[in-house]
Amino acid sequence: MTEPPKFELYAFWRTSATYRVRVALNLKGLNAVERVIDIDAGEQRSEAFLKINPMGAPNPPLLPNDPYGRARVRSIAAMLAADTHPLVAPRVKGYLTSKAGFDAAAWRAWQIHWITTGLTALEQRLASEKETGTYCHGNQLTIADICLASIIAITRVFKFNVANIPIIDRIIAVCDANEAFAKAEPSRQLGAPV
Repeated sequence: MTEPPKFELYAFWRTSATYRVRVALNLKGLNAVERVIDIDAGEQRSEAFLKINPMGAPNPPLLPNDPYGRARVRSIAAMLAADTHPLVAPRVKGYLTSKAGFDAAAWRAWQIHWITTGLTALEQRLASEKETGTYCHGNQLTIADICLASIIAITRVFKFNVANIPIIDRIIAVCDANEAFAKAEPSRQLGAPV
């Protein structure tokens, strides 16, 4: 059952970006009120739309402009979101505790092992690649930093630290100072324990 619209989607019928968002919404059974922005007519540059989005485009970009940078950021994000996070997801915990005999201590050791493995591998990569800067990729905040912060959020929720990751620690300190990250902090969300 499709939910009633809860948000607006500024869209144009033939843009691939809008197509991707529509597919994701449809898969989730969500519905948005579409506000047509006719790109052919230049409406993305109209005074009314620029009040909503001053750049007239998605901003800030979460991927670099160059193909190598885009590939590098995506690969870092994949290391975290596809190689590290799935190993500590609730369904893995459910399987290990119900089928493999893990108790709370074994589960915690599992989490610490796999998150430490993932973050240590990323630290080595960030240390060895000249493109590392203020963030995972240069001085532009990207999806790689968002994925990294999400893994660090897990370590904070479950109260453990990973040692010897100074580049990651430095990047996370910069992210922590950003309001977008602060607003997304798990303990600030509805349903978080007090």
